[in-house]
Amino acid sequence: MNPIAQNSSAVSLAQMFGPIRDDLREVEREFARHVQSQVALIPTIGNYIQDGGGKRIRPAVLLIEFIHTATLVHDDIIDESELRRGRDAVHTRWGNHVTVLFGDFLYLKSMSLALTQDNLEIIRLLCDVTLRIVEGEIYQLTKNGVVDLTEEEHFDIVRRKTAYLFAGSAQIGGMLGPTTREQQEALWDYGLNIGMAFQIVDDLLDFTGEEVVLGKPVGGDLREGKMTLPVIHLLGRDERGAALVRQAVLERSLSLEEWRELRSLLVQHRSIEYARRIAAEYVERARKALYAFPPSESRDALMFLPDYVISRDR
Repeated sequence: MNPIAQNSSAVSLAQMFGPIRDDLREVEREFARHVQSQVALIPTIGNYIQDGGGKRIRPAVLLIEFIHTATLVHDDIIDESELRRGRDAVHTRWGNHVTVLFGDFLYLKSMSLALTQDNLEIIRLLCDVTLRIVEGEIYQLTKNGVVDLTEEEHFDIVRRKTAYLFAGSAQIGGMLGPTTREQQEALWDYGLNIGMAFQIVDDLLDFTGEEVVLGKPVGGDLREGKMTLPVIHLLGRDERGAALVRQAVLERSLSLEEWRELRSLLVQHRSIEYARRIAAEYVERARKALYAFPPSESRDALMFLPDYVISRDR
């Protein structure tokens, strides 16, 4: 990533987090408090995850982190990912059985926290979002290794696995404040489009990012049998590229030379550029959704998030 784009990303994140910096510190304190348990292993894992850092984008939109963290620990088991943010994934360190149960603990803890608001609509929305995430995981597993995945099938997976959680987080933030129904729906649209852009850019980093920055091996999606937007775009445009993709998915391996060749073909056929353009379109839709609100410091902060999402390098 070039220094100008990297600086722009850092500035966007600082401008977005500025108005809620104290609240985010409170999120960290609350996270630590709510993973306390008489079962000593639970706070041990909770503290390990918290120490791993992260961008805290979802709790910046809504001050909630448990569902997001639960999805990550479960995802790493399903994807057989050994690393998370440059460190051992939870299941690598404590095993699958403990990690699945810890993820379940976090899901149930999030519902318990939602009950403290005594608002049935919030609980209903949280349950709906969580169900969609699980459906997305199952749907992705049924499509794992399917090379001829359509763009719409891919977008459906992204909506379910990633975008609905962003959307639900944003809308619940509005439900907890003095907003109209129209504004709450606008927040849903904002979060959904941010989530779509976030995942598309995340998938791009598999080909454009550096392993030391990402904290995970590059080229991992193909080795796991996952088709992403730039690869889907390339398939119908280059026979050699299609052959490399099919071989990588079938054999679940990709040499450094093959990965470099594939990356070159993605650039040559503008598949990476195409995916960036689609992400930019989602970002623009997210910005437009915010015009349901009058100008304010809070709206300005949310306006900075799309800039960060589109320019991030990890």
